Amino acid sequence: MQKEEIKFLDSCVFEGMTSIRAIIKSIDIGLSDRRIKEIFFDVEKTKKISKELGYLRAVSEKYGFVLSKSTAEEIEKITVGTSHGGIVAVTSERTVPRLTAESEINSDGFYCMIQGIEDPYNFGYSLRSLYACGCDGIILPERNWMSAAGVVARSSAGASELFPMFTAEPIDAAEIFKAKGYSVVCAHEKTDKTLGACDIPYPVLLIVGGEKRGISGTLVDKADLLVKINYARDFKASLSAASATTMFAYEIMRQRSTTK
Repeated sequence: MQKEEIKFLDSCVFEGMTSIRAIIKSIDIGLSDRRIKEIFFDVEKTKKISKELGYLRAVSEKYGFVLSKSTAEEIEKITVGTSHGGIVAVTSERTVPRLTAESEINSDGFYCMIQGIEDPYNFGYSLRSLYACGCDGIILPERNWMSAAGVVARSSAGASELFPMFTAEPIDAAEIFKAKGYSVVCAHEKTDKTLGACDIPYPVLLIVGGEKRGISGTLVDKADLLVKINYARDFKASLSAASATTMFAYEIMRQRSTTK
């Protein structure tokens, strides 16, 4: 991570129309209490982004935000990336409720918890894959990357705003999901079960560890099934959390589609 990016990690600045449209969709479906406060656009790109600006003007009153002219230099000061296309939104924070036994969880679903992930980009890439593969919701540890909501939204192509999310201690989450009839499946190296060659019971809470710290031993002990990813050659390093999550999410999607 670049040093200049660190100061943006506690940020509710959303870059580009993909992220902004995801916020609007989450508001429309009642998923998030995040609100758009103000949208800035590069006045020099007015003609190029006229379609987007027309849409934003049309919905600004409904969603209660102000559309303001800005410059490329001013936008650069509040953004991390360069793919925003001259449009950025400043928003409120999103409330992420705690997971409890009474939380609304699909009776036959696929949820995921990524433990020990090291940066918001990897987290966002993981969410993108999970969303594409039909995951129903995300369980976040108490310390998580949603304080860097804008960065996560950009790297997840807006998926982070479209997931139901809950916070929980990992052990508590495992116990709550098991009580609801879910199987807890952990990505883990020390097992003879391999991804693609074993059945993953449904409904499922998938737990994937970060590449440095992995999954805690107490959480592994709670698992109903441990599954590893086999490599084609001798390779001692771990896959990134995003890569491992993508492979597991796709396999869960594949198995689910063949049983429907």
